[in-house]
Amino acid sequence: MIDYTERNTPATWRLRTEGSLRNATVCRIASILLCSLLAVPPRPLRAAPEEPTELNIVIVEGEGAVNNLRQRVVREPIVRVEDQNHKPVAGALVSFLLPGNGAGGTFANGAKLLTVTTDANGQAVARGIQANNISGQYKIQVTASAGQLTATGAINVTNAAAAGGAAGMSGSTKLIIALAVAGAVAGGLAVGLTRGGGGSSSPAAALSPGGAIVVTPH
Repeated sequence: MIDYTERNTPATWRLRTEGSLRNATVCRIASILLCSLLAVPPRPLRAAPEEPTELNIVIVEGEGAVNNLRQRVVREPIVRVEDQNHKPVAGALVSFLLPGNGAGGTFANGAKLLTVTTDANGQAVARGIQANNISGQYKIQVTASAGQLTATGAINVTNAAAAGGAAGMSGSTKLIIALAVAGAVAGGLAVGLTRGGGGSSSPAAALSPGGAIVVTPH
């Protein structure tokens, strides 16, 4: 025979009450946590960077540059690689190719080709160009590549020897030459006038401070 009296004892009710309280507490904590999570706004997901579908080469510096062969001064070409949205492409490979003959120059160790990687701004610099001694215009061929994409361009450059003659003289040198010529002309004129005046030894011409020849009456 089964005795059901123990099911209604005070101890049994106490256990049931404690169990109900624990369940209620757990439910309350779960509700609080759920409300807290719902109150926090969701963080926006970061969009993955868009992969470039095309490359463009923009010449930043060097187009139309004139290299002074006497001073051995060469401007370093700088290009920027951009995508289809004109945003810089970092990590792209850029090759600079100098002409094989005629006016041009070389990179370090006499190389004609230099390959560099674009920086965070998408820029690449052709450093270390040494112009040769041949005057004239030439093109630096530029090729950029990133993945399966490529782009080409050219930079127009000129090697120019320093102009000779008066154009290459300093201001002081020109002044000295001008004074010497003027003095010689004045001296020749004075001699001519003296001989034509019957052997008089008085000066017939003088050089004014302004450089003009003034003839004085005899």
